[in-house]
Amino acid sequence: MAGLIGTVTLNLALDVTYEVGELVVGGSHRVAAIRQRAGGKGVNVARVANTLGHQVLALGFVGGLTGELVAEELFDAGLTALLTPIAGETRRTVAIVNQTDGDATIFNEAGPVVTADEWRAFHDRMPWGRLGVLACSGSLPPGLPADAYAEIAVRARHHDVLSVIDAGGDALLSAAKAGAVVRSNAAELHEAVGPVDVEEGARQLVQLGARAAVITDGSRGMVAASNKGVWRALPVERVAGNPTGAGDACTAVVAAAVAAASAGTGTEPDWSVVLKSAVAASAAAVLTPMAGDLDLAAYRRWQPQVDVQAL
Repeated sequence: MAGLIGTVTLNLALDVTYEVGELVVGGSHRVAAIRQRAGGKGVNVARVANTLGHQVLALGFVGGLTGELVAEELFDAGLTALLTPIAGETRRTVAIVNQTDGDATIFNEAGPVVTADEWRAFHDRMPWGRLGVLACSGSLPPGLPADAYAEIAVRARHHDVLSVIDAGGDALLSAAKAGAVVRSNAAELHEAVGPVDVEEGARQLVQLGARAAVITDGSRGMVAASNKGVWRALPVERVAGNPTGAGDACTAVVAAAVAAASAGTGTEPDWSVVLKSAVAASAAAVLTPMAGDLDLAAYRRWQPQVDVQAL
C-alpha cells in the first residue's frame, strides 16, 4: 500500500473572498458574500489528492489567530495536517470578486518571516516513515533560503522518500539537480532554461538530475520526460472556467503516481499513463470555481480519452 502523500505548503494562507456588486477603486462597497478557507498551492494539491481517494498529510507553518483559522478549516475539510507553529502571523490573501462580470482583484500578502529555528523544527517534525511521497509547491515565506525545496528533496532522498516539486526559475533547476520529480508550466520552464521547446526543456531538466519532469503547456496539453523517453498528451477538448488550480491538480496526480510506483514495483511510473490522468484532472479542475476542487464526473469521463504520443 502506498504511503501518505505529504503536501508541503511553506507559505500557507487564509484565502478570503469578498463578492461585491461592482468594484470601484476608491469607493465604498457593501459585501454581498464572504468565503474563506485554507489556501496555498500545496493545500490545493492536498484537496485534489483527497478527492481522488488518496491519504494525505498537509504540512506547513502556521502562526497567530489566522494560523488557527487555517488549521481549523483544514480539519473541517477532512484533511489531516501536521503544522509547525511559528511566531509570525499566517498570511491572508484577499480576492474581491465583481459580480457584474465575475472578474477578481487579488491581494497576496508576502507572509510571515520564518526563522532558522522554525525551519529546523519543521524538518525535525517530518514523519518520514509514514510518507510515500512529498509534494512541495507554492511561494516561499521571507526568511527561508531560495533553495528550500531542493533542501527538502535532498533530505527526502536520505529517508528513501521521493519528492515532487512544483517550481520555476532557479528553484526548478535546483530541484532537478536534487533528484526530484519536477513540475512546472511552460512559462516557468522557459524562465529556468531559456526559450526552448517544452520537450527539449523537459529533457534538459532530466539531464540535470531530475527523476522526471512534467510540464503543463496550456492549450497544447502536457509533456513528461524521464530517462525512458518523452511523451506529450493532447487536451481532450477546450475547457472554459477557472484555471487557477489546474497545475495543482496535475501535481496531485503526479504525486499519487510516484507514491504508488515506489510502494509497488519500486520503479518509476508509466508516464504515458500518468499524463492521461494529469490532463483529465487539470481540465476537470478548470470546471470548478475554486482552486483545489475537482469535477470528478468530468475527470472520469475524460481520463480514458486523452491521447498520449511518444516523441
